[in-house]
Amino acid sequence: MKKSLTVAALAASLVMGAQAAETIKVGVALGFTGPAESLAPAMAAGAELAMKEVSDSGALLGGAKVVPVRGDSTCIDAAAATATAERLVSSEKVKAIIGGLCSGATTAMLKNVALPKGVLLFSPSATSPALTTIPDNEFFFRASPSDARQGQIIADMLMEKGVKKAALTYTNNDYGKGLADSIKTNFEAKGGKVTIYASHEDGKGDYTAEVGALASAGGDILIVVGYLDQGGRGIIRSSLDTGAFSTFFLPDAMIGDSLTTAIGSGLNGSYGVVPGTDSPGAAKYDELTKKAGFKNGPYSPESYDAAALTLLAMQAAKSTDSNKVKMKVRDVANAPGVKIYPGELAKGLKLLAEGKDIDYVGATAVELIGPGESAGNYRTVQVKGGKFETTGYR
Repeated sequence: MKKSLTVAALAASLVMGAQAAETIKVGVALGFTGPAESLAPAMAAGAELAMKEVSDSGALLGGAKVVPVRGDSTCIDAAAATATAERLVSSEKVKAIIGGLCSGATTAMLKNVALPKGVLLFSPSATSPALTTIPDNEFFFRASPSDARQGQIIADMLMEKGVKKAALTYTNNDYGKGLADSIKTNFEAKGGKVTIYASHEDGKGDYTAEVGALASAGGDILIVVGYLDQGGRGIIRSSLDTGAFSTFFLPDAMIGDSLTTAIGSGLNGSYGVVPGTDSPGAAKYDELTKKAGFKNGPYSPESYDAAALTLLAMQAAKSTDSNKVKMKVRDVANAPGVKIYPGELAKGLKLLAEGKDIDYVGATAVELIGPGESAGNYRTVQVKGGKFETTGYR
């Protein structure tokens, strides 16, 4: 009888343990449609890879399982982004959101949902300098550096290439204006001249008028601060068709295989920059993506890091409450502590459970500075043979 009671007690204990294990929903709100939609699949796969790694470890908050919930934040539609974030928080009950992809959508989600509802928002790729100054009560983080720094890098690259004069066109939104301002300011401070500074709208079928104005102003190169799947691509295609420009500088949102596939050898000789690093973590992440069966791409490593840092911060906080989690993000991201790389999230979770410090290096050698921003690293690229090739890191 005594043995029977012991078995029953053990069974009850196991049931209670199983019930205690929490299911944690995390939103993945990216621009699955819109002017940068070709980037979203690899980004979502990266974030969800980190979530699966944590779930499989059984080490998060007593064995919690992490369930990703996708939502389309579009890219530039603030109303759609807000509606998506509202659904994720109010209906799906997510504990945090990885997103958005673009700065405009991210700003809308932050101001209209994440901040008023007190939910952590961690963007892999929103780079507008304006996000630095938005009062966010520390609910917002980003795994990519601000365009204030990208503008400095671009100006340096142009000067190193001997560019004296450049035409500049930018997509007419927060991201485009913020980066264009940074490029212009930094390039002119170094002695360069911007011959024309003109916005363009996404979603048009014909950019002949815009390219005509750019061509009239002239320049050694055309800087295209746009999106690879819409306006930026259209500007380049029209420029090549009319012979207006043959060489282009391509900032981060113009880097992706869909652009070279669409334009081909016409892009040969053009060059650009996108967040990236040659750190040991980058190589480890590339191996993980191959094993998982998807192709690494721009902002996919940052997506993995954003999700990983969010979940590691939950472990450090011993809670999924964003008010507590937000206070631990920098602690797990920065030194001191045991360095944690992609594929080592279980190790990080266990160390945190033991009360030890970790320094999450991740896939991008992430280091958080200032108001929840990544110090950031950049990968420089050039188009050769109709494909992007890495030329260095900064």
